[in-house]
Amino acid sequence: MADARTRPARVALIAGTGTEVGKTWIAVRVIERLRADAGLRVAARKPAQSFLTGEGPTDAELLAAATGERPHDVCAPQRWYPLPMAPLMAADALGRAPFTLADLVAELSWPAPAADVGVVESAGGVRSPISADGGDTVDLADALTPDLVVLVADAGLGTINAVRLCLDALAQRPTVVVLNRYDHTDDLHRRNRTWLTDTLAQPVLIDSADVAAAIQSGSGARQALTGRRHSRAIRPG
Repeated sequence: MADARTRPARVALIAGTGTEVGKTWIAVRVIERLRADAGLRVAARKPAQSFLTGEGPTDAELLAAATGERPHDVCAPQRWYPLPMAPLMAADALGRAPFTLADLVAELSWPAPAADVGVVESAGGVRSPISADGGDTVDLADALTPDLVVLVADAGLGTINAVRLCLDALAQRPTVVVLNRYDHTDDLHRRNRTWLTDTLAQPVLIDSADVAAAIQSGSGARQALTGRRHSRAIRPG
């Protein structure tokens, strides 16, 4: 069970507008920034993961490589499901016991001494069920009370609707929006970012350094954008 005494000084929850938007990619880049640039001790956790065997490293393995931890410390071994579907569905299809959100939270443990930053990556989209009792990323955020939610979205067509729906679900929680695969030469990407920045009371980031800074401050404040509107994109489109 999670021990409040070893909870990191700051906890960030990496959420996504959907599957395959790049949550793990961004989490890894941000962890690297926090460790290399800020010299912070970072721990990563993935409450449950599903995957296709033979398709390369799993999310937990990538996160572990970034933090220097063991993959089974990042994701408990009983929560590895080698079937590419939502973890609760993968568990059922594999004939394994169902689990609740409370189970996932109870299994989440942090290293001692406490890390400076804890990064928790959820599964699927914000409203994708992750447990047999219907728990989703919003419920996970309620249980973990992170200092910041990092909402990862694709930069292309459809992202405005996806981001707005997810922000509605995450209302009252400090959140930053990250557009992944952002291409400065793509007119649609630029327009999407400008519209979201101008219309929503949310930062819209594209650079891993800005995301790391937002996690360190623990706020969704717009100052992370200052002077960085033309900075390097996290991942070229």
